Amino acid sequence: MSHSVHVTRSSELDAATGGQTAGMVRKGAIIGKSDKICSLVMCAEPHTSSAVHHHGDQDTIVYAAKGHGSIIFDGGRERKDLEPGDFALIPAYTEHQEANHSDEPVEWVIVRTGGTPTTVNLEGWGAK
Repeated sequence: MSHSVHVTRSSELDAATGGQTAGMVRKGAIIGKSDKICSLVMCAEPHTSSAVHHHGDQDTIVYAAKGHGSIIFDGGRERKDLEPGDFALIPAYTEHQEANHSDEPVEWVIVRTGGTPTTVNLEGWGAK
């Protein structure tokens, strides 16, 4: 990989590289620039949720930039609410769902291990 600094402008965020699930738009920010880390921006409109999914062997850090959203996990039994300024860690292979139950948009900055993001959508909790 290159040893130079890479900048992605907000106007260059790429929805084609983000790994979409219904109800959420993930926009690639730093993809394929490092073999160890990547970053995206996840935007959720009011009253939407993603499919149940996991990110394979990638650990994920979430930074809640705007709005009030939730991460649902443990087969849908647990929920962690995030507000602006909060961080969350989603370990590799953890089945979860992002949800925006509010009336305002949500924007999260996502950082994952691995050079390109992996999203494995499931048919439901514990499904393939």
